[in-house]
Amino acid sequence: MLELEHRFRVFDIHTRLDPDEEAVAVHGRDISPERLEREMHQAGVVRAAASPGRTPAGEGYLRANNAVARLSVDRPLLSFARLNGPRSVSRGISGRVRNLTARPDSYHTTAADVEQYAYDDRYHGFTLAPAVDGLPTEEVLDTLGAVDDPVLVHGGTQFSPDTVAETLLDQGFPVVLTSFGGHPLDRGLMWDSLDLLGTSDNLYLDTAFVTYRDVLETGLLEHPDRILFGSGAPAVHPNVGVMEMLTLNVPEDAMRRAFTKNPSRVVPGLDSGST
Repeated sequence: MLELEHRFRVFDIHTRLDPDEEAVAVHGRDISPERLEREMHQAGVVRAAASPGRTPAGEGYLRANNAVARLSVDRPLLSFARLNGPRSVSRGISGRVRNLTARPDSYHTTAADVEQYAYDDRYHGFTLAPAVDGLPTEEVLDTLGAVDDPVLVHGGTQFSPDTVAETLLDQGFPVVLTSFGGHPLDRGLMWDSLDLLGTSDNLYLDTAFVTYRDVLETGLLEHPDRILFGSGAPAVHPNVGVMEMLTLNVPEDAMRRAFTKNPSRVVPGLDSGST
């Protein structure tokens, strides 16, 4: 794919790195650090936050997090530690009953794990995908609030913006809600997330997989300081996400905020030593 030509310094808040054969088997596509770096270069992405993909049921993320951190060294990648937990995100009776008796297993993230990640300079934030990994315990969420690092949260139809607001937005840490909270392509949920920006100072939205021009343009025009570029690589080539942004009818300053200023404000390491 040809390299894009544009005048922006692009920081990508949302990429996935499958570090080994087992992870590749789960996702079906091998994306090595070298290939991810090459695709970033083609899209003009200066630096990106990278999280491990989903591990098999019953397996925690310690090994995967360490692998992504190791593979990010000397590359334009910042590792985010992925967390899991025993609590259900279901809003039905069965989910509430399960949460009353939920106890963490040995593979679930603990508060001590979060502290260790937070004070390890290899990690620059955290990733939550509650719909597939479960929601961490209150103790873990309290610790996330204490360390105050950004948390990339995979939202969508199974973990709606309303549920994000109920469970995470009062914890004190910055929340970057992926795909405007509407994955896969739920425009109504995306508008709900935009509404939440007016009531929560800790909420940001990333642009990964958002293909609705009206939603993107409204976010950039009405909330220019709260929208962060995310490509969703390797599910899509970073070029695709960048091109979606470049074709919008918004001022250059709003685009520059989403590409550069906002991501580097939420994750300062993105702008550290970049070229």
